[in-house]
Amino acid sequence: MSALRFSDTISATLTDEVLVVTIDNAPVNALSADVRTGLMAAFEHAEKDGNVAAVVLTGAGNSFIGGADIKEFGKPPVEPLLPDVIARIEIFAKPVIAAINGAALGGGLEVALTCHRRLAASAAKLGLPEVKLGIVPGAGGTQRLPRLIGIAASIDMIANGRIISAAEARKFGIVDEVAKGELIPEAIADAKSAIAAPIRRTGSLTVQPEAPEAVDKAAADALRKARGQRAPAEAVRLVRLAATASLSDGLAEERRTFIALRDSEEAAALRHVFFAERAAGKVDGLDAVTPRRIETVGIVGTGLMGSGIAVSALNGGYRVIGVEQTGEAAEKGRERITGLIDKAVQSGRLDAAGRDDRLSRLTVTAQMQELAKADIVIEAVFDDLAVKTELFQRLDDIVRADAILATNTSYLDPDTIAAATRLPARVVGLHFFSPANIMRLLEVVNCKETAPDVLATALAFAKRLGKLPIVSGVTEGFIGNRIFSAYRREAEYMLEDGASPQEIDAALEAYGFPMGPFAVFDMAGLEIAWARRKRQAATRDPNERYVVIADRLCEAGRFGQKSGRGWYAYPDGKRTVDPAVTAMIEAARAEKGITRKHFTAEEIVARLLKAMVAEGEKLLSESIAARASDIDLVMINGYGFPASKGGPMFASGRR
Repeated sequence: MSALRFSDTISATLTDEVLVVTIDNAPVNALSADVRTGLMAAFEHAEKDGNVAAVVLTGAGNSFIGGADIKEFGKPPVEPLLPDVIARIEIFAKPVIAAINGAALGGGLEVALTCHRRLAASAAKLGLPEVKLGIVPGAGGTQRLPRLIGIAASIDMIANGRIISAAEARKFGIVDEVAKGELIPEAIADAKSAIAAPIRRTGSLTVQPEAPEAVDKAAADALRKARGQRAPAEAVRLVRLAATASLSDGLAEERRTFIALRDSEEAAALRHVFFAERAAGKVDGLDAVTPRRIETVGIVGTGLMGSGIAVSALNGGYRVIGVEQTGEAAEKGRERITGLIDKAVQSGRLDAAGRDDRLSRLTVTAQMQELAKADIVIEAVFDDLAVKTELFQRLDDIVRADAILATNTSYLDPDTIAAATRLPARVVGLHFFSPANIMRLLEVVNCKETAPDVLATALAFAKRLGKLPIVSGVTEGFIGNRIFSAYRREAEYMLEDGASPQEIDAALEAYGFPMGPFAVFDMAGLEIAWARRKRQAATRDPNERYVVIADRLCEAGRFGQKSGRGWYAYPDGKRTVDPAVTAMIEAARAEKGITRKHFTAEEIVARLLKAMVAEGEKLLSESIAARASDIDLVMINGYGFPASKGGPMFASGRR
């Protein structure tokens, strides 16, 4: 039989009394108005056609349904609404089987939940990640999922926005089967078997009782991770409601909550972040540029940073050649890399086969000549200009002419490093954040001479590593560290003006940062910034305000957590206020004749936000950052700025 078409995005074919309805709305089969209209028409046809005994619903390409249509965000709703489509499927008189061929996310999983049975391809991914946009599921997810898998498991998935594999979904009971062969033929066979059986409607199921302590633990874990965001707390409340409310009452409360959150400032901020990530990948002038092929990654230096980069590259499927100065150092580097991979196995993020595969692609050696095989070489050596420059000059004589050289410097000028090489056009900055195998942010530094295809290759490489690449121009500290320096400077000014480290930290943590600045300084160690300040002392403007308190801490041997003392004391590893630090601050204040001022938490946040935004404006005016939203992404993903506030530029109204 020829294909039936119900809209531009919905078609169907009849096979042995089973109508296979296919959603084809590239790239992710989002639930656009056309998809919703077409689904209603398809089910209308299936209801009236006596030749149709069952329906299989599936998606074209690699997605089942990827969620809502982002083009409709912020616009007036267009009928039919998704809850209406879902209600139509759930009450349908003939069995409806979801053949989940790929991603079933957000509204896509809500559609699958309302089908009467669910089969999934082994590569399928399922989740209700709406909390990451500051909202909750709005088409029954908080009410139907608990009826299938219970309250605690539903809280874990929904309030954390967790995406799971087909195998885990089968274990939970979200899907009935994982296909062993071809999905659609198996789904058709399943649909035929279901024709004579009673229809199991998810909304009619009863939430099964479970241990209250398990539910309380799931809720407490989710709320702790939420750090004050509204959507996860509302998700917990709604999932709990499923155990006591009727389906209709639960759906009504879910929809009311969804609409209230959708119109909130928190959701607006998270939508901004969502769209900012899509915009970040667009770089002027690169549309028609083809990236170079990368198969083998060389890494010089396998310390903390280099080993993390190596694991990222191995996770991305690359062959990795790590190089150290001696055979002993190379062996230690291999142990570090293996240790990071073993941690992933222990945590369940990686299986034994994945471990073996990664280690089979890893070489760590003291032979620099091995880098002749590399397509890109990343240096992760000591952050010293002479060291890095000499290394790149040595690499000039080893690597192929078409190989890319990348510097991982945090503060040094990569243009100076590039200028010392024979082919500066192949040099690019790749500023990873530590730990490099965990942190998502990667600043890609477009140097003065960087060739367009080198920049395009760096971006493609970053994406394959699973990183969020943000392009920066050349400036000291690039985007993130330059703003962080302004943030640090303003925090220290406030110390002199009257605030205490604990007051500033408490204000920032209440705002949504995981840690305040002084706790972060202690965790990172104070000696690196101290060494940098000493290097800059000779060229510092004598008229510029300078706070000596951090220097005096270092002179007293207070280098942070590693020494047990920094801005705080750490008896038994616990952060505590130290009267000695208070006395140092008061003494420095008195030397300058500053009368202490009291700051509210709101004033502290406002002043630090203003300092970040002012530096961000400079970065934009100097064309170091391409867009304000790129700055927001750097601060969220590299420095703990709360995503629910949208980043400093968004929070200040610079949108």
